[in-house]
Amino acid sequence: MASDIQTWVSVSAFLGSGLSMGIGAIGAAIGEGYSAACANAAISRNPNASGEIFKAMLVGQAIAESAAIFALVIAMLLLFSKFPADSYVIVAVMLSAGICMGLGAVGSGIGSGFPTGAACLGISRQPQIGNRLTTNMLIGSAVCQTPSIFSMVVSFILLFTNFSNQWPIATCAAILGAGLSAGLGSIGPSLGGGFVAQAGCEGIARMPGRATILTNIMLLGQAVSQTTAVYGLLISFILLFKSVPESSALAPAMALLGAGICMGFAAIGPGIGEGYVGQKAVDAIARNDDVTAVITRTMLVGQAVTESTGIYGMVIALVLIFVV
Repeated sequence: MASDIQTWVSVSAFLGSGLSMGIGAIGAAIGEGYSAACANAAISRNPNASGEIFKAMLVGQAIAESAAIFALVIAMLLLFSKFPADSYVIVAVMLSAGICMGLGAVGSGIGSGFPTGAACLGISRQPQIGNRLTTNMLIGSAVCQTPSIFSMVVSFILLFTNFSNQWPIATCAAILGAGLSAGLGSIGPSLGGGFVAQAGCEGIARMPGRATILTNIMLLGQAVSQTTAVYGLLISFILLFKSVPESSALAPAMALLGAGICMGFAAIGPGIGEGYVGQKAVDAIARNDDVTAVITRTMLVGQAVTESTGIYGMVIALVLIFVV
C-alpha cells in the first residue's frame, strides 16, 4: 500500500508541475507579446524615441514575466521536493498547488501587458515624460501581479502544511476547492487591473499635467477591481484551515469542493467588469478633469454594483462550507 501511495504522489507531483508551468506560461507570453507589438507601433510613430520605448518595453515585459516565474518556482518545488507518502491527501495537495499557481499566473501576465503597451505608445507621443510614464506603468503592472502572489501563497501553504492526519475524502475536496478558489479568483481582477492601468498611462500621455490625479484614480479603480481576488483568497484560507467533517460521506466533501469552484468563478466577472468601469473613468478624467469628483463617484457606485455578483458567490460559498 505504501508503494501505491508513493506512486500516486509522484504522479500527482509531475502532473501538478506540468499544470503550474503549462497554464502559467500562457498569460505572461500574451502580455509580453502585446507589449512588444505596441512598442513596434510606437517606434514606427516616433523613431527618435526608440531607445526610451525599448527600455520601457523590456521593463514591462520583465514584470509580466514574474507571474510565469512564480509558476516556475512551484513547478520546480513539485518536481524536486521530497513529500511524505503517508496519505492519499498528498495527491490532492500536489494537484491543487499546481492548478492554483497555473491559473493564478494567467490574468496577471496578460493584465501587466496592457499598461506596458500604453506606456510605449505614450512615450512615442510624449517622449519628454518618458520617466513619468514608466513609473506609472510600473505601479499599474505591480498591482496586476498581486492576485498571482495570492495564488503563490496558497500554493506554498498547500505544499508545506501537513494535511495527512485529516479525513481523506473531505480534506481532498477542501484542498482542491482552495486551489480553485484562489487560482480562478485571480484571473478577472488581474485583467481588470490591467485595463485601469492602461487607461492611466494613456491619460498621462494625453494630459501630462493631470498625471497625479490620474495615478490616484487609477490606483483607486485598481484597488476596487482587486477585491474579488481577496474573496477568493478568503474562501481558500477557510477551506484550508477549517476542520473538515469526520465522515466518509461524499455530499459534505462535495460541498467544500463546490464552495471553492463557486467563489473562483464568481470572482472572474466582477474583476473584469470593475476594470472596465475604472478604465473609462480614468479616460474620462484625462479628457475633462473639471468633473473629477462626479466621475469618481460614478465609478465607485458602478463598481460597487458590479461587485455584488462576487459577493453573492462568496455568500453561497460560505453557506456550502458552514451550513450544508
